[in-house]
Amino acid sequence: MAAAQILSGKTVSAQVRERLQNQVAKLKETAPGFRPGLAILQVGDRDDSNLFIRMKLKAAAEIGINANHIKLPNTASEAEVLRCVNALNEDPAIHGFIVQLPLDSNKPINTEKITNAVVPEKDVDGLSSINAGKLSRGDLGDCFIPCTPKGCMELIRQTGIQVAGKRAVVIGRSKIVGAPMHDLLLWNHATVTTCHSKTASLAEEVGKADILVVAAGKAEMVKGEWIKPGAVVIDCGINHIPDSTKASGKRVVGDVAYSTAKEKASYITPVPGGVGPMTVAMLMQSTVESAQRFLEKYQPGKWNIQYNQLSPRTPVPSDIEISRSCSPKPIGQLAREIGLLSDEVELYGHRKAKILLSALGRLKDQPDGRYVVVTGITPTPLGEGKSTTTIGLVQALGAHLGRNAFACVRQPSQGPTFGIKGGAAGGGYSQVVPMEEFNLHLTGDIHAITASNNLVAASIDARIFHEATQSDQALYSRLVPLIDGTRKFSDIQIRRLQRLHIKKTDPDTLTEDEIKKFVRLDIDPESITWARVLDTNDRFLRKITIGQSLTEKGHSRTTQFDITVASEIMAVLALTDSLEDMRRRLARMVVASSREGIPVTTEDLGVSGALTVLMKDAIKPNLMQTLEGDPVFVHAGPFANIAHGNSSIVADKIALKLVGKEGFVVTEAGFGADIGMEKFFDIKCRYSGLQPHVVVLVATIRALKMHGGGPTVTAGVPLPKEYTEENLQLLAKGCCNLSKQIQNARTFGVPVVVAVNAFKSDTEAELQLVMHRAKEAGAFDAVKCTHWADGGKGALALAEAVQQASQAPNNFRFLYDVELPILDKIKIIAQKIYGADDVELLPEAEQKVMLYTKQGFGNLPICMAKTHLSLSHDPERKGVPTGFILPIRDIRASVGAGFLYPLVGTMSTMPGLPTRPCFYDIDLDPVTGDVTGLF
Repeated sequence: MAAAQILSGKTVSAQVRERLQNQVAKLKETAPGFRPGLAILQVGDRDDSNLFIRMKLKAAAEIGINANHIKLPNTASEAEVLRCVNALNEDPAIHGFIVQLPLDSNKPINTEKITNAVVPEKDVDGLSSINAGKLSRGDLGDCFIPCTPKGCMELIRQTGIQVAGKRAVVIGRSKIVGAPMHDLLLWNHATVTTCHSKTASLAEEVGKADILVVAAGKAEMVKGEWIKPGAVVIDCGINHIPDSTKASGKRVVGDVAYSTAKEKASYITPVPGGVGPMTVAMLMQSTVESAQRFLEKYQPGKWNIQYNQLSPRTPVPSDIEISRSCSPKPIGQLAREIGLLSDEVELYGHRKAKILLSALGRLKDQPDGRYVVVTGITPTPLGEGKSTTTIGLVQALGAHLGRNAFACVRQPSQGPTFGIKGGAAGGGYSQVVPMEEFNLHLTGDIHAITASNNLVAASIDARIFHEATQSDQALYSRLVPLIDGTRKFSDIQIRRLQRLHIKKTDPDTLTEDEIKKFVRLDIDPESITWARVLDTNDRFLRKITIGQSLTEKGHSRTTQFDITVASEIMAVLALTDSLEDMRRRLARMVVASSREGIPVTTEDLGVSGALTVLMKDAIKPNLMQTLEGDPVFVHAGPFANIAHGNSSIVADKIALKLVGKEGFVVTEAGFGADIGMEKFFDIKCRYSGLQPHVVVLVATIRALKMHGGGPTVTAGVPLPKEYTEENLQLLAKGCCNLSKQIQNARTFGVPVVVAVNAFKSDTEAELQLVMHRAKEAGAFDAVKCTHWADGGKGALALAEAVQQASQAPNNFRFLYDVELPILDKIKIIAQKIYGADDVELLPEAEQKVMLYTKQGFGNLPICMAKTHLSLSHDPERKGVPTGFILPIRDIRASVGAGFLYPLVGTMSTMPGLPTRPCFYDIDLDPVTGDVTGLF
């Protein structure tokens, strides 16, 4: 018979690569910017492994696959390799992942454990037990096949010979070639015999084969005379035998005696140039197949997230009952669903987690999503549902419209939680769960702020005491002590010397005058602006005397406690975007002035490094979820009067990267639009560099009737009938406040969508009137919302309006230039946002304007500390007050956070407990361990 036709792996693999190039090009057309990704993990530096990897990288580049070579040293331990495997498993840009064998480590590594750690959907080498199991039971469409057997099958197909019904013999039973080759032929309907070293009458078995695949690893073991005439012979062997005619003294042969076998076979593969090139080609093919499966299952930029389906009840149960009825998914699962890697997630139990800032670094090149801020009209003391609207909107965007949607909200203080306000997790069927964990402790951020703040307070008084009771030299000896006979400045002391323009680093070279400058802060006790804090409402700590003990030698002074969320450290946490930036902000917090009027900072006190250590975990945003399973960042909770009242910049930035270009991040600004929204734009956005796309302005019929002249609304007291019965005249009169707040939002150039938060007593005529007036006042749209009773479904109209508004023209701008004088900036806010005729600086405020300008703080943004119950300074003036002069009682500086806060009227930064606090209703079920009662 004629000599066998040569099955050239080089030729066939070139055809495969060309086909794959075309497939990759089509994938890029289908999903712009998408590229199949291959990772090759190598341990050690074997020459043969390096050669094979170079071949794979070259083939990947030709096809258009993005290939990454990860090389670990030969000192890598099994644990280190597994960590690397896990990271590659989680990387969404990697679709194919192989572990280059052998693992060349000088430490013991279980190879099977490593290959089985590769997730089956990325195991393009087909070596994991799961893929092997699927192949053995015939699930060929749901597994990856080892590349060499897959290449052999492709070569067999090239012959045009029908495999079904043929007798096939496989010599060799390795996990990489022989065993999977047997399964592959079997499930292609051949009758398969596997031969091995113990097989009797091997030549007889070979002689029966229509298809012969040899992978024995023995040079020219199969003789030509054994082969059945007309058989297809696939030789997988690569062996070296002596050959004096070769420069190397050896040549490569297969497992089959090629020269005699080709005279009997109809098709045969050469060695080299047969199966070898096909192995690499099949690896590329499997990688492209994996990328195609990925695109079928996951749309680029689209989360594969499981939402919880609500079954709202009527009447709506209590918030805690609703929260308890929900079964939140494990927070680790949610983190994976939204694209976070396991090493970016620190679990705090099953329901909450901290997210590392490394996620922001990894995602830095991803486009941001659309940024939405929820604010409100001037509220009643009951609040108008901004938090509930924020959560309802995110549930509508995510669970109902299929958008990537993230809520970013503030962490509530325990003071109001146990006081009169209750929790801040939203409410009804639009809340963050579990609500008791949300409202109590969470992950300890507020406790970290309490500890940090009070460390500063203790440092201030201790420094005043020590300076008053010690000489310059005694202070110096204690501040720069002798250790093993030498003195050494700490880094923080070196920086203080530099600020004092003392260019010395040797403690023994300072002059007496330099020592005095260095050791004495000379704090003026009357200038101290730093208070101690506690996260509990305690009115009896509003004014206290400290230093009463005899050990303090008469160094007493009057001071106060604030509630923790009023601490400047909370504002720093909310406005920072990195550990480095937080360290700088904490260092420049001004706590007092010297008797010469020089600002004294935490860096001067030497405490700024310790503060950073105390706050290192607090800077990581806390991940929770809504009732419907949408992600929520709960992070930072600054007061909305003496601070800016918004959640953290770092949470917003991470969320905007995670949702992607078409996704939405919805955050809430405290109090009404005149306060929280203005500060969101002029302070938070100024520091973050982020530009909002939409303002959602929450309004209620109840609040608008109050602004129309309705009776006083008091927490804990039933609403008068004017609020529970239809009254279009009263409502129409109160819409002036809605119009003014729409105007305020539009001043910043951002589209406004009005969310009318509907209550069961509201009539359709009242709702239609408000929506009509909102559109007349310039709102992009105005919609009725029932998310409290219906969950995300009740905010669908709002979500659709927000989507449309986010595509509208946006001319975002700040209200003022920070370089303007302090008084001018205050006037602009008072006149343009509040509607004041002018401002009046009281003597103390005038003095502060001069002081802060002299100290170099005049270019900071302004954070007005004003009542939230009126556009004016008088909480009793509702609607849109006019003809008033805004009195500025005092101005204080949060230099570390980065703003000045004028005090408008009087207010307390330490709330008190009411006659019947919320904690009357809170208890613990001793059997189940569940929190009972209402927040």
